[in-house]
Amino acid sequence: MFKKKTKSYLITGGTGFIGRNITESLIRQGFRVTIFDNNFRGSIKKLRSKKKINFIKGDVRNRKKFFKCLNNIDAVIHLAYVNGTKYFYSKPNLVLDVAVKGLLNVLDGCVKYKIKELYLASSSEVYQTPLKIPTTENEMLKVPDVYNPRYSYGVGKILTEVMGINLGRKLFKKLIIFRPHNVYGLNMGTEHVIPEFLARFKNLKGKKFKIQGTGNEIRSFIFIDDFVKAFELIIKKGKHLNIYNIGTTEKITMKKLALTISKILNKKIILKKSPLKKGGTTIRVPDIKKIKKLGFKPRYSLKAGIRKILEN
Repeated sequence: MFKKKTKSYLITGGTGFIGRNITESLIRQGFRVTIFDNNFRGSIKKLRSKKKINFIKGDVRNRKKFFKCLNNIDAVIHLAYVNGTKYFYSKPNLVLDVAVKGLLNVLDGCVKYKIKELYLASSSEVYQTPLKIPTTENEMLKVPDVYNPRYSYGVGKILTEVMGINLGRKLFKKLIIFRPHNVYGLNMGTEHVIPEFLARFKNLKGKKFKIQGTGNEIRSFIFIDDFVKAFELIIKKGKHLNIYNIGTTEKITMKKLALTISKILNKKIILKKSPLKKGGTTIRVPDIKKIKKLGFKPRYSLKAGIRKILEN
């Protein structure tokens, strides 16, 4: 009797924060993993299981080099992208270049090498300022202002979804889109709200703590361990051509977030408001009924997640 082949995944952008954690999850489950990444914002050194994976350094825009990685691959998880709000404003051309060329190479490569399973990372940015809260997966996707460089990121993700769905109808057996909502956790870097706040608290001198906007802007956050559990469910139970929000419905204002962290750290602060960047949204909270139907149950409250980061 022939031994069953171990399933093989290729992850673009696998050395980034979310990519590393998905990689660790797949390795724990006994799968084979190849990572294709140029380490623009990630690092292979941060992977605990780096000796158990096949790492290929490369830019997802490099079609020839990327295609060489696709032999004997069963499924692709496409995460490679330029993330971080500062880059949306400062490097919109790069954001779009990676988004468009990377997506075309991933789709064309999967078709050429007959890879029938593809997971595409989208983002809550496709909603911009949502019309409904909590926001379901069938919310209108929009680009409010083509002149605002911030929307370079959201445009790329909308293109990812539209091309993915339309090619997926005929060329894939399982194509799934997932929309992460403010994932945070250990070893994330400092380019997102919670790790940025924690880093600034660590170096805080005096009591003034600057926040962007009025402080009444609302977000919901999901701890990385919960995100990974949700992603595992998508792989096991997710349906072809479906889109899934991954997040929590625990709402918090930016003002309360800063005060919550200050209380945990036992630091007294005075909040200093600053203008919200053009295009910044006032509220984002996902509806997660769809992922819950697959069995998802968040384990970490926001406070518990922050405490876990601080304990390490």
